[in-house]
Amino acid sequence: MNEYQQKLYNLAQDNPNLGKMSLRQIANLIGASNKPQIAKHHLLQLDKKGLLRVNLSENIINVVKRGVVGIGNKTNIFSLPIVGSANCGPATIFANERIEGYLKISSKRLPHRKKELYVIIASGNSMNNTNVNGKNIEDGDYVVVDSNYSRPRPNDVVVSVIDGLANIKKYKLDQENKQIILVSESTEKGHHPIFVDESDLIISGKVVDIIKNPNL
Repeated sequence: MNEYQQKLYNLAQDNPNLGKMSLRQIANLIGASNKPQIAKHHLLQLDKKGLLRVNLSENIINVVKRGVVGIGNKTNIFSLPIVGSANCGPATIFANERIEGYLKISSKRLPHRKKELYVIIASGNSMNNTNVNGKNIEDGDYVVVDSNYSRPRPNDVVVSVIDGLANIKKYKLDQENKQIILVSESTEKGHHPIFVDESDLIISGKVVDIIKNPNL
């Protein structure tokens, strides 16, 4: 989200009656005085991203919340927040906890516990030889993460944050040398392990599934 979109999203969270305001009033609130088309454009962009439900003709601007989406009389689709990207190579992408959109997926494809799940988009191919439920992790794949796992076990595939940088790696514990090793599993050469002290490592969750990007 850019600055305007973040302000609009925050407004929608704080003001359930935002849809009743004019676009000009909304524009003034986000620092785009007398530029209603800017407000309209970014509201529609947030709608496309699945962050807001926007119907200006009916004065509706609502935040889309994580949870089950109904289909007919059934509730089979679950919305998982997409919180950014994580590197499957050197840790060069900054971790970003702002929600960028929602991934709608059949609840039958998800683990029983869904409340703590989020999605991060893989960047790079250093985990393209790993195995999570029979699937590897390739550039652009949707990686489903359970944030409830803060204490990984050896050989878990985790999302970690080091110096503000997110990465996806296999977790190894070197007890003899009292260090943690984050290991790549790739068909490509040149992906070196990352050696970290426990005090320098933040675990953002365990990878529990991979939704393959079809590249349509």
